Amino acid sequence: MLADTLEKSMSAAATAGSPNIEDVLSDLGWLEMLEEIPDEATGLVFRLLGETGTHAGVINDVVLAAAGSQPGGTIALPYTGGRWVTWERTDGVQSAMDPELPVHATDAGTDIPLAKGRLALAWWLVGSARAMLALARQHAVDRVQFGRPIGSFQAVRHRLAETLVAVEGAEATLLMATDDFGCLLGKAAAGQAALTAAKHCQQVLGGIGFTDEHDLHRHVKRVFVLDGLLGSARDLTREAGATIRSLGHAPRLGNL
Repeated sequence: MLADTLEKSMSAAATAGSPNIEDVLSDLGWLEMLEEIPDEATGLVFRLLGETGTHAGVINDVVLAAAGSQPGGTIALPYTGGRWVTWERTDGVQSAMDPELPVHATDAGTDIPLAKGRLALAWWLVGSARAMLALARQHAVDRVQFGRPIGSFQAVRHRLAETLVAVEGAEATLLMATDDFGCLLGKAAAGQAALTAAKHCQQVLGGIGFTDEHDLHRHVKRVFVLDGLLGSARDLTREAGATIRSLGHAPRLGNL
C-alpha cells in the first residue's frame, strides 16, 4: 500500500512537470518513515526517485540521520575529484550537468558517515537504470526496420540483456549490503550498472535518445551526477581493492 501510494504521488508530480517532490514526500511522512523504518523507507523512496525521474534533497536527511543530527537541513557532501557539493532543498540553484538538480559546489565539508548515503544513492541509480531500460525496451518493441521490430535483432537484444544483468546484479548487491564495505560495493555496482544502462540504452534508442522530447537524456544526466556523489563507481572500486589488499582477503557479504 505504501509503495503504491508513493509511486502514484511521485509519478503524478513528474507528469505535472514538477520534478522536485520535497513537499510530496513531506506530506507522506518521509521523515517519520526514515526514523521508524529507515532501511525500507530509503530503498523504496530512492528507487522510486529513479524510476519516476523525480528528485528531492532527501539524501541530506539520510546522511544527517546517520551522523546523529536532525534531518531536514542540508550538509556538504563529498563529490568525486576531491570536491564538495551542497544539495539545496529548493530549485533556486542548478547543476551544470543536470539543470533540474539544485546542486552546487561548496567549500570543503567535514567527515561524515557515508555508508547509508551510498546505499540510498545506489537505490536511486538502480531506479534510474531500470527507467532507461524500460524506455529502450519499449522503443525496441515499437520501432520497425526492414519489416521487423528492432528488438528482434541480435545486437539490440544483447545490449538490453547486458543492461538487465548489470541492473539485477547491482540490486542483488544492495540487498546484501549490511555494513560499510557492503554499501561501498553496492554504490559501485549501482553506479556501473547505471552507466552501462545509459550507454546501451542510448545506442538502442539512437538519435531520438538525444532529443529534448524524449526522457532518456534526463536519466542519463541524472546518473552522471549521482554516480559522482559520495564516490564514483571508479573511485569506490579502487577503494574496495585497497581494502581487500589491506585485509588480505575479501570480506564475506552474506551467506548463500
